[in-house]
Amino acid sequence: MKAFVDRDGCIGCQACAGTCPEVFSMDDDNISVPIKEDIPEEVLDSAKDARDGCPVSVISIK
Repeated sequence: MKAFVDRDGCIGCQACAGTCPEVFSMDDDNISVPIKEDIPEEVLDSAKDARDGCPVSVISIK
């Protein structure tokens, strides 16, 4: 599974990076950037928590 962020809708609150830093980080413009590789199985639940906790619902996991 991979994480995706709608960068146009990201408000830079950093909740995803705080919830799952193994999958999400913030770029120089303070926009969320997911890792490009598959989400490691051991952090998948945390990545889903980050998706579910996004206040603007711009994260998807497929």
